Amino acid sequence: MGHVRSDDHDLRMSEHGTAELRTEQLLLRRYCPGDAEQLHRYLGKDPAAWKYSGWNPYATPEMARETVQRFMDSYGDARTYSWVMDAGGLAAGTIGAYDYEDGKIEVGFSVVKDWQGRGFATEALAKVLVYLTENEGIPCVTAWCAAENTASKRVLEKAGMQLVRTEKEGLTVDGRVYDKLTYEYRREP
Repeated sequence: MGHVRSDDHDLRMSEHGTAELRTEQLLLRRYCPGDAEQLHRYLGKDPAAWKYSGWNPYATPEMARETVQRFMDSYGDARTYSWVMDAGGLAAGTIGAYDYEDGKIEVGFSVVKDWQGRGFATEALAKVLVYLTENEGIPCVTAWCAAENTASKRVLEKAGMQLVRTEKEGLTVDGRVYDKLTYEYRREP
């Protein structure tokens, strides 16, 4: 699997934290209050969106508003990263990085069902990986998924992440047990 690099020249930006990023198909932008309704409708109500994580911060309109506000409030922290995948003004998904500690940060993403299969997650993740390592100077980005989540595994691998650990029965979601796959992306020397 090849290393996916950004094809534009903005890898060393003066802005840090959740900077606006562009990919071929998407604008990765900060959350705004109007995103809550779309994210509730298209991610919060879709059981497939949280099937393997058990995390549904958009389950109700109130939760969606609180989650969006929490992300907006976090933008003052230079080591918190929360983006909306904006496809022509529509919230096609989300991507974020969190829990920065000991030179590592974890990344996660979700794509609205109607926008899946268009390469949005891979494109956004590849851009974020380069941004976090090259612009933000974070040596290692991690991610995990259930072994059965073939779509997420494919995205992680196509974006340049490497499988580093498999935990047998390491993940329990809604009473179901899965093998947990952990991936890493490291800055090139």
